[in-house]
Amino acid sequence: MRQIDPATLLAQRLAIAVPALLLGGAYISQYAFGLFPCEMCWWQRYPHFVALVLGLVAAFASAGPAGLRRGTIALAALAILFSGLIGGFHAGVEYGWWEGITGCASHVASGGNALDNIMNAPLVRCDVAPWSLFGISLAGWNFLISGAAGCAILALLARRKTA
Repeated sequence: MRQIDPATLLAQRLAIAVPALLLGGAYISQYAFGLFPCEMCWWQRYPHFVALVLGLVAAFASAGPAGLRRGTIALAALAILFSGLIGGFHAGVEYGWWEGITGCASHVASGGNALDNIMNAPLVRCDVAPWSLFGISLAGWNFLISGAAGCAILALLARRKTA
């Protein structure tokens, strides 16, 4: 097995850890605290799923060429950055800086009477932040964390091995 340089290894670990932790936090907030996602929240999750898969592919492709591994990690970083950009747009909608593309979404429970489930489903608006920390919404935190992580991964990949 080929030795991976430390910067690439750290980039690979970040490409797996960041989307896994952000998705984990999203699902915990949804299922443990009842903060159901709006449509734009879901849009932010999809690139993280892609990044997580790409990070895992890079981790298990250790026998392949180093360029392929680094390219896969770079694609994961771009997916993380893309999620952050969606989060930034969503945060702007929540703060009223601009209009959103969509207004709201519903979470319909399964089982029981379908009509009752639809009528009693909570309406989740994209232009209202359901929770914030230090005045920053979840979408804003995704923008900050994903933006920083994606840039950090790309910066680590840009380093050259010095030995």
